[in-house]
Amino acid sequence: MSDVFTTRVLNITSGSTEKVVDITGDCESFLRESAAGRDGLLNVFVPHATAGIAVLETGAGSDDDLLAALHTLLPADDRWQHRHGSPGHGRDHVLPALVPPHATLPVLNGRLELGTWQSVCLVDTNISNPNRQVRLSFLG
Repeated sequence: MSDVFTTRVLNITSGSTEKVVDITGDCESFLRESAAGRDGLLNVFVPHATAGIAVLETGAGSDDDLLAALHTLLPADDRWQHRHGSPGHGRDHVLPALVPPHATLPVLNGRLELGTWQSVCLVDTNISNPNRQVRLSFLG
């Protein structure tokens, strides 16, 4: 099955602030090596209970807008039942219900098929865990 399915884990340091990290280049690099011109699917998965994967425009403010919207929907205060960690950390555990921990994207001729302004991003609001893993898997 190795000629049909290939996987790699990215180690990402997101730091001690809420972040949207563009990993599109990492996805493209992985596909250059693993897809070899084939059609298929790229699955992007973050195996953490407090992070998600989003496809959105970056660099024009949408990434900051997403973080602002999440702050409005999920304020970092003491309302959360889940109370360990930094203040408001319970909201980080709700994040994957709104920003899922995965995305499956089409690959054509070995290239990621995104819209003109779309990027693949890790969304991380957990300031207490700066080290993340993202699993890229190509099926083709």
